[in-house]
Amino acid sequence: MTLTVGLTMAFVLVALLILGVPICISIAISSVVAGAGALDFNMMLQTGAQRTFTGISVFTLIAIPFFILAGNIMNQGGIAIRLMNFANLLVGKLPGSYAHTNAMANMMFGAISGSGVAAASAMGTIIGPVAQKEGYSRDFMATVNIATAPTGLLIPPSNTLITYSLVSGGTSVAALFLAGYIPGIMWGVGCMLVAFYYAKKAGYRGSSQKVTLGAAMKIIFDALPSLLLIVIVIGGIIVGAFTATEGAIVAVVYSLILSICYRNMTWKALKKIYADSAAMTGIIVFLIGVSSIMSWVISFVNIPAAVGDMLNGISSSKIVILLIINIFLLFVGTFLDTTPAILIFTPIFLPIGMQCGLSPVEFGIVLVYNLCIGTITPPVGNILFVGVKVAQTTIERVIKPLLPYYVVIVGVLMICTYFPTVSSFIPELLGYEATLPK
Repeated sequence: MTLTVGLTMAFVLVALLILGVPICISIAISSVVAGAGALDFNMMLQTGAQRTFTGISVFTLIAIPFFILAGNIMNQGGIAIRLMNFANLLVGKLPGSYAHTNAMANMMFGAISGSGVAAASAMGTIIGPVAQKEGYSRDFMATVNIATAPTGLLIPPSNTLITYSLVSGGTSVAALFLAGYIPGIMWGVGCMLVAFYYAKKAGYRGSSQKVTLGAAMKIIFDALPSLLLIVIVIGGIIVGAFTATEGAIVAVVYSLILSICYRNMTWKALKKIYADSAAMTGIIVFLIGVSSIMSWVISFVNIPAAVGDMLNGISSSKIVILLIINIFLLFVGTFLDTTPAILIFTPIFLPIGMQCGLSPVEFGIVLVYNLCIGTITPPVGNILFVGVKVAQTTIERVIKPLLPYYVVIVGVLMICTYFPTVSSFIPELLGYEATLPK
């Protein structure tokens, strides 16, 4: 029965996606059809409705719409340009200074806004034209921008990690946030090293403009309120001053006040921000709800155990099993968006990852990291398309220059997979439990 249900679910889901049915509807239909192979159809419909309601009746879920709203406010609030100036102050003297500024700014703005797409769009729009005037290749700047934009999905606050927390059965959001720092920074720094090599090769020099102490202090002073948002939100969650949900509300209020103080917010823009945030929230919440049906079916027919037995039949080596999981997730990430992929594959692979010695926190970082790579790879990588669009170039022109970045990014993934203390070091250092009861 397990094999029949699993194959039915996969076949129906893939068929519906090929036909162009929205991912939310595809997940719901494939789950109900597959579940009907184990239960009476009417009972499966009732169970599906109950699981959908239960899946979205989680307090932590409220954090997602508020972080989306905070990110959209930041996109309009003049925060990006101030973070870019601060990043340029830090790395502006390195060869290929604009590329390093782009990478640093993506790491900071992506972390604050929680959106890799927003980071790629904002920084590509601001830095790209300036770099081109200084003689930088359009494609070179596009590749750096695309390769580093997803770091904000790992560096907290991160909606993807909150989603994983929900579907994994309540893994600590604070522990996941802390675990994302080192892998996210390693991703960004690795890309900066690649950019440094190609900048030296192309003869791109660092900025020759001297920055006075007064100008440097002004740049720091302008960027400090934006950077404090990370300290306030993450620090408050870590010390227990508020929950992740309350932290998201703090982020909204803080970013709104900051945008008003920067005089970059209008009532017309605010209305559009609310409308866009509501639409995005509706999609994500509905997706989480219908994915709860799939998670229940997967658990009910014990698909994780069947997949685990299959992988053990291929090899008894934990190294090989984790490698197979990584390859599969990398492949899936090229076709599925991050959120639905997390919702679908966490219930399947988390038990197997735990059997291989990874804690839910460590496996969560590996899972999210894998799927983040999919955002910058064809055929459906959303950050790839946004980065190409804002740089006014083509995918064909940037894919080859992106290959060295892919190698470094996957190399960091392997480190996180086989040396999981990279991600669990900070949570464990601060006393957070890195495992759930097995």
